[in-house]
Amino acid sequence: MEVEEASVQITVPEHEEHAHKKLVIVAWSGDLDRAWPQMILATTGAAMGMQTTVFFTFWGLFSLVKEDVRITGDNWMQKMVAMMDHPGVHHLKLGKMNFAGMGPAMMKKLAKEHSVASPSELLEMARDLGVQLVPCQMTMDLLGLRREDMIDGLAEPVGATAMLLEAQDAVTFFI
Repeated sequence: MEVEEASVQITVPEHEEHAHKKLVIVAWSGDLDRAWPQMILATTGAAMGMQTTVFFTFWGLFSLVKEDVRITGDNWMQKMVAMMDHPGVHHLKLGKMNFAGMGPAMMKKLAKEHSVASPSELLEMARDLGVQLVPCQMTMDLLGLRREDMIDGLAEPVGATAMLLEAQDAVTFFI
């Protein structure tokens, strides 16, 4: 018995006025199962030639903290937030089925077995592809994060107004 492979036909409009040239992703979550699609969509958009921006706010901002930075903040509340949710892309937890760290380990193993790039690899790829990685200034202030706590290659921190202006006439995702 022969099985014929199904194919998917995608039609892309030829008229430039219909083609989206900008992609904006609001990365609000620092969960592994959200950081992965944030970076997959960002790198895919950039590879397609889209001007791509990822605006990192609230817990999503922790993905941009350097790996050797453990405790951030200036006061005890900010320090407690960092202690409860270890910043850095290598320390992301799953939003569901975390199982005291077993869930992320299983997902990472499955990803490796299926040749899926890790969020840290995708983050590096995004920088190489020219994706604008933009931290939220208000969230940095709120959590006591300083520029020197963050990884290299980021755009200048901005606020919500700048992000909304960037999102005009763009395909926009809130992940």
